[in-house]
Amino acid sequence: MTTLDPATTALILIDLQQGIVPRAGGPRSGDEVVATAKALAARFRAAGAPVVLVHVGFTPETMPSQAVDRPSLPPEGTPPDFSELVPGLVEPGDIVVLKHHWGAFTGTDLDLQLRRRGVRTVVIAGISTNMGVESTARSAWELSYDVVIAEDACASRSSELHAFAVDHILPLIARVVASGDIRLEG
Repeated sequence: MTTLDPATTALILIDLQQGIVPRAGGPRSGDEVVATAKALAARFRAAGAPVVLVHVGFTPETMPSQAVDRPSLPPEGTPPDFSELVPGLVEPGDIVVLKHHWGAFTGTDLDLQLRRRGVRTVVIAGISTNMGVESTARSAWELSYDVVIAEDACASRSSELHAFAVDHILPLIARVVASGDIRLEG
């Protein structure tokens, strides 16, 4: 069991949006991730802890460099519905962050939003484990947050990509736990 103080802990859900959830390929479906994330978010809200919903979208003006070996973004940017959070995810009082990079801290006010609320620990989940989740976890750790990954509320394009992040990268910067093992009490 991982016991966290709701007064100093926030939940950050990564890219649970129309254009990304259907792309989850393992080890669980996007719909399974969303269901687990919604249940976890409900527990955080009930405990009075902040819930941060991060979504990503790109325009030609906001796109990171595509001078890479395998460009993955359309030059015209993503369609408007790509960035829409899945239905039933947002609740009043949630913090919604639009990002233009893999990680939720780069180019956003997320760090400021968390520090204003006294947050010192972040629980991170979402899609994709090895991209948005991992990048956000790395930045959080570098910013000196304690990081917890809710593994069963994460998925990637494949089970192999998810497993590599969970087995080899995330344990170096976070505690990796099942969402049901997270207890909020102060």
